[in-house]
Amino acid sequence: MTSSRVIMWACCVSGTLLLTANAASGQIVTPDDEGFFIAHPADLMPAEGSRSVTILGNPSEAGLYVIRITFGPGQGSRPHFHSTARHITVLKGTWWVSTGAESDVYDPDNMRPVEAGTFIYEPPNGHHYDMAKDEEVTVQIMGLGPVVTTRLETDGDDGSGGRR
Repeated sequence: MTSSRVIMWACCVSGTLLLTANAASGQIVTPDDEGFFIAHPADLMPAEGSRSVTILGNPSEAGLYVIRITFGPGQGSRPHFHSTARHITVLKGTWWVSTGAESDVYDPDNMRPVEAGTFIYEPPNGHHYDMAKDEEVTVQIMGLGPVVTTRLETDGDDGSGGRR
C-alpha cells in the first residue's frame, strides 16, 4: 500500500470516528453511512421547554460545534466572555448586543441592534452581552470547543445600577 493510500485511509477512519463522536454527543441528526446529514427545519426546533438545539458537535468537547439558540422577548445574557472565538449568524429577529470594554457593565440602553441575516465574529475573550428586546430572536453559533464562558459580574452585582 502506498503512503498516499495509507494517509487517505487514515483520514477516512478519523473522519468516521469524529462523526460518530459527534452523534454520541447530543447532536440532533445522525450522519448517514457516507457521513452526510441533512437537518430539516423541523429537526432544528428546540425540544419542549428548551431554547437551544445542538446541530453538530458539543461546545464542551474538542472539535467543531454548531448550536441554535432562540431568545424570547426580554431574554438575554449578562456581561461575559468565551475562551474561544464564536461565529454567529442572526437567523430571525433583531438581536441587541453590547461589545468591548463598555460591555463590562450591564446597560440594556447601551446596545446596538443586529438584524436578521447579520454575521458577528466574537474574538476569544471578547467581552459582550446580548438580548432579544421586543421579539423572539434565533441565532446560530459556531465555534471550536471546548469553550469556557466566564461571567464578568459578581453574584452581588447584577450590573443594573439599581434598575430592574
